[in-house]
Amino acid sequence: MARAIMLQGTGSDVGKSVLVAGLCRMAKRRGFDVRPFKPQNMSNNAAIAAMPGGGDEMGEIGRAQWLQALACGVAPSVDMNPVLIKPESDMGAQLVVQGRSRGSARARDYQRSKGALIGPVLESFERLRKEADLVIVEGAGSPAEINLRARDIANMGFATQADVPVVLVGDIDRGGVIAALAGTHLILSDEDRRMIVGYIVNKFRGDLSLFDDGIAAIGRFTGWPSFGVVPWLADASRLPPEDSVTLARRTSHLPAKLKVAVPMLSRIANFDDLDPLSAEPEVEVVFVPPGERLPRDAGLIVLPGSKSTIGDLAFLRRQGWDEDLKAHHARGGRIVGLCGGYQMLGRSVDDPEGFEGEAGRFEGLGLLDVETVMQPQKALREVEAFSPRHGVALSGYEIHIGRTEGADCARPVAMIGDRPDGATSSDGLVTGTYLHGLFGSDAFRARFLREFGIETGGTNYRAQVEQALDNIAMQLEEHLDCDALLAAAR
Repeated sequence: MARAIMLQGTGSDVGKSVLVAGLCRMAKRRGFDVRPFKPQNMSNNAAIAAMPGGGDEMGEIGRAQWLQALACGVAPSVDMNPVLIKPESDMGAQLVVQGRSRGSARARDYQRSKGALIGPVLESFERLRKEADLVIVEGAGSPAEINLRARDIANMGFATQADVPVVLVGDIDRGGVIAALAGTHLILSDEDRRMIVGYIVNKFRGDLSLFDDGIAAIGRFTGWPSFGVVPWLADASRLPPEDSVTLARRTSHLPAKLKVAVPMLSRIANFDDLDPLSAEPEVEVVFVPPGERLPRDAGLIVLPGSKSTIGDLAFLRRQGWDEDLKAHHARGGRIVGLCGGYQMLGRSVDDPEGFEGEAGRFEGLGLLDVETVMQPQKALREVEAFSPRHGVALSGYEIHIGRTEGADCARPVAMIGDRPDGATSSDGLVTGTYLHGLFGSDAFRARFLREFGIETGGTNYRAQVEQALDNIAMQLEEHLDCDALLAAAR
């Protein structure tokens, strides 16, 4: 039975996901058979993972746990993230339990009923413990949200039931880290406070010794030992992001041969599809926030995935982005739609049974001669394919509902065996596909960028991610007492 330790945060976006990935790689480099685990995740960045018991059936987990599995050197499984919440609106979300969708729920209803999910959470956790030496667990949000404690399955509710010691992570970059750590200590119950074995201060910029007095102050207020102060990890920007709140910070403003504009849809999903393009030195990827127009100097506009195609189609129109897309196309600009973005590019999206909300038929952008009909069956599969246009193999994954057909499907983006996927407009300027991750295929990306006059020089995107994980692991070895962290696991 594996030992386990859990990282919880003083708040959201304190860097837990990156730290867990780095610690997983650190443990792997030390020879541990290690697994990541996150009881509950809220993200529209989903990945494909194996279901328990083997076989070909696939399920969904958060993209961060996919990355952490990569850091461990193992295949992802749905047990690594047994509860995934995929927001569809401000008030509701799709609930995925152990890889399978359980339909949609309003936020209030979920908060009332989520305590019952501790069973599947503990079941998945125990399966992971049986196949590894060490499990590194990531919390969600913060244990300081004591108003949610009664039915909690993501932080102390899980830690106390599974008897997993907790390391608290504070983010010094946002300011107030002493108050955040001391305040968390103050408001936790005695039972929850006893679970914490120490803390980490994350995202420090500058001379680490300047925080020695801060460490002393935290010790006086809490009595907790420090496992160390982690500097700002530049390599973290080379890893796929988990949360859309980071997108504006990831936008590059360096001059490049090709500017790629990506509208930040309200339910944007799987936006790490763009990371391989961002990694190219001659490509600038700009995520355009609501209220701003799509830049006229963009050579390529990518409509990303969405958890709510119909809702985001209306959102896109409210920003005036539909007119920007049509003007871009009229100037001879290229457009690529990925998954939900592909569906939006067609003539219509028909949702006869109201899977995304109100039933009906909705007008699309009309830039592809295709129509989409939403269906209950979700496509969940990894894909090996071939690009007829570029003459190279590519790989990716599908995670969508809906069937898209029309005249432009006669010019597919990819052939998956003898099954065509995607569509291309008659002028060749607009393409759409259900394949996520295709830009991660180095040969495809090289041929694609060559059409814009860019020679990539054989960039190996996966190797860059692996190197970033190694670099982060080495920095954690340098700045954290990793021996003490591992010793605290039980």
